[in-house]
Order: sequence, then C-alpha cells, then structure tokens
Amino acid sequence: MTIFYGSRQHGRTFRDRAEAGRLLAERVRDWAVDDPIVVGLPRGGVPVAYQVAKALGAPLDILVVRKIGAPGQPELALGAVGEGGIRLFNHDIITALGIGPSRLERLAEATAAEVAERTDRLRGPLPPLEPTGRAVLLVDDGIATGATVRAALAVLRRREVSELLLAVPVTAPEALRLLGPLVDDLVCLTAPPSFQAVGQFYEDFDQTSDQEVRRLLDLAAARGDSG
Repeated sequence: MTIFYGSRQHGRTFRDRAEAGRLLAERVRDWAVDDPIVVGLPRGGVPVAYQVAKALGAPLDILVVRKIGAPGQPELALGAVGEGGIRLFNHDIITALGIGPSRLERLAEATAAEVAERTDRLRGPLPPLEPTGRAVLLVDDGIATGATVRAALAVLRRREVSELLLAVPVTAPEALRLLGPLVDDLVCLTAPPSFQAVGQFYEDFDQTSDQEVRRLLDLAAARGDSG
C-alpha cells in the first residue's frame, strides 16, 4: 500500500533536514508495527531519520550502499553492494555490455572495499543492528532518480526483514512510481511535478558531515534506543 501526504501539486519547502524529519515522524506514527528499526541513508538521510527514530522511540541505524558503476559509464549501475558483503547484479546490463565474470568480480570487490571503508568511518565502534525478522523504516532526505534507495531496499529485502516502509520528505514523481511497488508502505510528504533536485525544497541543504552522522548515531544509542 502506498501512502501520500501533503500536496503532490505544490512542493513545500522545509527549513532543514531536522524539520523535515519531525514532519515525517508525524506521518509514520500510525505505522502499526512492533519494535521497528529506523535506517537512514548516509549522509543526508541520517538527520531526517534521527528525528523519526526519536519520535518513535525506535533504534537508529545506517545502511551504506554503493552502485557498481559500468566501466566508462559510472552512472550506469551493473549492480550494487551493501553492508555485510551483500551483492546485487543487473544481469541484463552486464550481458548487454559484455562484461565477463572476472572483470565483474574486480569491479564488485572494489565497490565492496569502498562500502566497508565508508561504513567503518561513519559507524565507528557502534555495532550494526540486526534487521532480519524486524520491521524496517528506511529514510532519506529526498529522492531524485531513486537508484540508491532502490539498491538499499534490495539489500534490506535480502536481509529478510519482516516489513519494509520507505519514508521521505520529497520525491520526484517518477521515482515514487517506480519505488512504490518495492515496499510494503510508502510515506512521502510531497512529490511535486516541478521537481528538479532535492535541494530546491530545503532552505538549508548544507552537506551532512561524517562527524554529524556519528554524533546522531551516538545520541540515538545514548537514548537507549540501540536495538
């Protein structure tokens, strides 16, 4: 079931990611599941996810995913790699480009190394939460093409979560249409036809730092909502 809130015709502007997270939290309170995990996509999705997790009294975690870019066409995804070494492949694209197994393995290994390094840098000493068998609420600060979110959803499905909700403040209408069938529920505050970039819907859209991600994860853990 897909749920929309707010106006899809007129995109509202959020003061910052914290405000967007508080408004989003108001709309996911009715998600009738026990013991959910809130997962933010680094880095910009984490300040939004923190506010949602705080409002729900739920544990906060992150999920690092990276697409495996095609040689010479880095925006074209051969697949994706997620935390824990989970790999997903777009076999139609791989076959069309004539990429052999050994070359694909090298590309996947390089991407996996990037995921591991970034995960360690962002998470620090905090252990990852175990999503298997639990309801997961995936949060980002906005969705343009949906490529990263799509990869994250696939990784979470591979982890056999019990239920999967995607919650975002703003989304491109086309991405919304593509992502809706991949989740059990979807909450979006606005999906304006005038969408060009996520940042146009925030007054303050400064880049979220690694330090801020770690600070918010530490704050969530200190609240006792560490899973």
